[in-house]
Amino acid sequence: MRALFHHPSGPWLRQQLAALESDQLAIEIVAEADGPNLEEMLAKSDVLLHVLHPVSAAMMARAPNLQLIQKIGVGLDAIDLEAARARNIAVCNMPGTNTQAVVELTLGLMLSVLRGIPALDDQLRRRGTWALPPSAQGQFGEISGKVVGLVGYGHVSRRLEAVLDALGGTVLIHSRTAFSPAIGTCVPRQALLAQSDIVSLHVPETVETRNWLDAKAIDQMKPGAVVINTARGRLIDEKAMIAALKSGHLAGAGLDVFAQEPLDRGSAILSAPNVVALPHVAWLTRETLQRSLDAARENITRLRQGCALLNRHV
Repeated sequence: MRALFHHPSGPWLRQQLAALESDQLAIEIVAEADGPNLEEMLAKSDVLLHVLHPVSAAMMARAPNLQLIQKIGVGLDAIDLEAARARNIAVCNMPGTNTQAVVELTLGLMLSVLRGIPALDDQLRRRGTWALPPSAQGQFGEISGKVVGLVGYGHVSRRLEAVLDALGGTVLIHSRTAFSPAIGTCVPRQALLAQSDIVSLHVPETVETRNWLDAKAIDQMKPGAVVINTARGRLIDEKAMIAALKSGHLAGAGLDVFAQEPLDRGSAILSAPNVVALPHVAWLTRETLQRSLDAARENITRLRQGCALLNRHV
């Protein structure tokens, strides 16, 4: 059986992928989004290990032997699921493998925005300025005493609420599905927006959730609130968010995902005040990758043996 890992891979990851190989499994690595090398490897592959590059119907058509698209991660929005269904290609993901990494980076973004960490580092490292202006005395804040609104109640929110509670935050949760939170309080959408000092998004991108945080929703938010997004970029109306940041209605934003990726160097988001922007890396730790490769190996083994696949969506 042949698998194609479609993502740039450094020495450590290549070593981990090589350790998965056996007499029954060969793994090829293609870093490029497209090109002759991808064309050649797709033609030979039974399994596509998908990270971020979109998987279109045209791409699947170039892989006549493809039986499984295994998402390395959770979100399936970059895969044409209908095309996979039409070809009877299984599509699976890995819920939970990146939970700890996303929880920790979400918390890191909250702290980075509240304490102005990137700007302070830049001030000291690049400009050599030690002293802060007196205006900074009212600029920074703590999670303790803040109301943090979590949108969605999946793996990340369930673990994050305990962390926020331990730090002294009050957790509100809004979810479209019925649930009983372990710590936080379930509230309607409008209440979460109006009461939260920090709004953190943790839902998949769907027709219903796209632009969940639009201009109307941002207007309902508490003045001086902070937005955190480690889920999907299109959950936010970015133009409305930028306008609110520039007007001061929003005090800051911590963003790991964007409506268009990769983010253009001249994007207005990067010139908006008090924005911490990262290149879609919330999931990326050695531990997440190791858990993900273990899950991929299990599903490839199940595929080869004709057993039911784990976390199959198509």
